Formats: sequence, C-alpha cells, structure tokens
Amino acid sequence: MKEENDLSEQPRIVKSHDIRIDTDYAEWIAELKHRYRSAQVKASVRVNAEKLLFNWELGCDLVQKKAEERWGTGVVEQVSLDLQREFPNAEGFSAKNLWFMKKWYLFYSSPEAQERLYQLGGEIETGKLLQPVRELPNSKLYQPGREIPNTKLHQTGAEFPAPFALVPWRHHVEIISKCKSVDEALFYIGKTIEQGMSRAALVNCIKVNLYEHQGKILNNFAEHMPALQSKLVQEVLKENYDFGFATVKHEIYDEQELEEALSKSVTDLLLELGTGFAFIGRQKELIAGDTTRKIDLLFYHIRLRCYVVCELKAKAFEPEFAGKLNFYVNAVDDLLKAEEDNPTIGLLICSDMNKADVQWSFRGISTPMGVATYNNVRIKDMLPTQEQLKERMELLQKEMRETKRLMKANK
Repeated sequence: MKEENDLSEQPRIVKSHDIRIDTDYAEWIAELKHRYRSAQVKASVRVNAEKLLFNWELGCDLVQKKAEERWGTGVVEQVSLDLQREFPNAEGFSAKNLWFMKKWYLFYSSPEAQERLYQLGGEIETGKLLQPVRELPNSKLYQPGREIPNTKLHQTGAEFPAPFALVPWRHHVEIISKCKSVDEALFYIGKTIEQGMSRAALVNCIKVNLYEHQGKILNNFAEHMPALQSKLVQEVLKENYDFGFATVKHEIYDEQELEEALSKSVTDLLLELGTGFAFIGRQKELIAGDTTRKIDLLFYHIRLRCYVVCELKAKAFEPEFAGKLNFYVNAVDDLLKAEEDNPTIGLLICSDMNKADVQWSFRGISTPMGVATYNNVRIKDMLPTQEQLKERMELLQKEMRETKRLMKANK
C-alpha cells in the first residue's frame, strides 16, 4: 500500500503503461464508456425535463390564475422583469418566452388535446430514454397510456406529458407556432424524439409539410410486406418530394438532366428523402447477357435495412414504368441484397400521376414499390442574370430615395 501511495505522489507525466490487456479489461473499459455515455444522456434529459416542467407550470399559472384579469394586462411583462431581476444569469425569462409558455400550455391543455395525448400512449417509442423522466419526483409528470384523470384537468390544470421532456424548448416553440392541430404537433414531437432532429431539420420538415405528405404514397406495401415493415416503409416514404434545390437548364428537360441536377447536391437530396437514406450511387450499371441497363439512383436505408431503387421520370406516370422498376428491384434482390437485408423497395418519382393508372399497374406485381411525385425544380433560364439583379437593385435604391424625399417634403 505504501508503494502505491508513494507512486501516486511522485511527479511524473501520465502515459500508457505496459500492462496485460486481456478480454476482461477490454470489456470493463467498454462498459465504463457505455455507463458514462448513459449518465450523460440521463443528466441532459433530467435537466431538460426540469426546465420544461417549470415552463409548463408557469404557463399553467398564467392560465389558471387568470393573471391578466387579476393583475392587469402588463402582468406577463412584470413577471418577466421580476424573474430576470432575481436570476440575472438565467436564460428564458424574456416576456416573449413567457407568452410562449402560456401558448404552449393552452395548445395542449384542452380536454380534447389531453385525451389525444393519452391515446398516443406508446406510439412515441422512447425506450430507455424515458427512464430519467420517470424518476423525476413530481406528481404532475404523467406517463403516456394511463387513464385520463378528467377531474384533474379542470381543477388543477393539465399534466405535463413525459415524452415532451425529450424535446428541447425551442423545438416546442417552433411546433406550436407553425402547427395547426394537436395531431400535427404530436407528429413532429414523435419525429423529433425518434430521429433526434435538430431545430433546423424540424423547421425544414414543417416547411415541406411532412405531416401531410408522409405515409400517403401510392404503394403495394401492405399486400407484399409484413404489416409492421409495411407501416414503417410508408412512414419513411413521402407522396411528394420538393426538388427546389435542383436547377435544370431549360423548361423542357429529360430524366438525365434532372438526375444530374439532383446529384450535384446529394446532401440536399438526402435531406429531402429523409433520415436514414445512404447514397450508393447513380447510373449503377446492370449487365444481363449482352444487354446493359442503368439504375437511376440507388440507396440503402439504414433503419429499414434494405436497398431502395429510385427511378426518376420527368413526365407523368406511364404503366410501363412499373414493369421497369419491378425489373430493377428483382435484379438488386438477386445481385446485391445480403441474407440479413430486407427485400428491396422500388421508388418511382415522376412529375405527375393518375391514381387509377398506378393501382392497375401494380396488379400482378409482387415486389414492394411506391410511386411519388416531385415539384419546384428551378429553371436556370428563368433565374435573373447578374445584370438583371444589378438593374433591380438600382431601381429599388431609386425608389427608396424617392420615398425618403416625399417623407421629408410632407413633414
């Protein structure tokens, strides 16, 4: 023991030692790393949960106490000033933020909204991440799936939904500011928890109206896939894709030009497709006998654990497109798919479609596939040139000078 104490007190530079590293040591280190990462997650969730619970209860107070009727219309601003004076280094006590707390509480506190929250139950799969929330010693923190205590909703205010603790405050603000219904809001709450979305990614999903488009793609998944896998695929694929990041040269363009425009910004393409897509390549060559064919775009979806064959068509859907996509899906299944992979999925993206044409084309085809549309491709010739932009800027400056002159003259 004395030798160990002497060693710990000796001046030295810490370095790796020549110790015997066996399987037990490696497993122990791996376990320590896992435990520490878990502790980090739990700590951050607990801190976020406590802050959000405070925001919820403050919003509840403003509503339940009828603060503006009781103390005057400026009470929210006064509460803001009092809290900032007491806690000068704390963030989140601006008057605007307090108004958001009240709006947040009101958005979810109606009996109808609370019933929808409880019905949601286990639909938001949070796994072990919910554990730190369950451990919080607060009676107002409920777990999804419990019976609705209707009397409490009217007497002491709506309870704070536990899954909300897994979503940062600014995400909540974006959701209640931009969503029109509780169902839409809960959809984005679930997506944020499930995919760990950043605020920028969340805003983009709301902007492209993912709630309306996701899960509505025309497909044959239910007929040819297990129910759980079919549901998951439909959640991943959208009925319409916004290709606003792609620019083609002319108003009339073909599939190759569209594909090249999309490939120039693979990052934007993957963001539009959604979380989980990995880009394998474009124009993947397929040789069968003496014939060479090329797959437009090939992806692998990490969550679905399958290849996704994507065919682009710069025109409306035609029945023969389904047959060609079916051919490529079968080829990938035979030549690329590993034993542990799920069956390959076909995704056809075209400029427009007739639903009856798609449904009839799917009959007799057993490979899982869906048909979606795209929009907002930009035309380069329609974009203003540098000279045009300069002229517009000069005109705008001239108008501003004239406006200032008139304002001076009227004084």
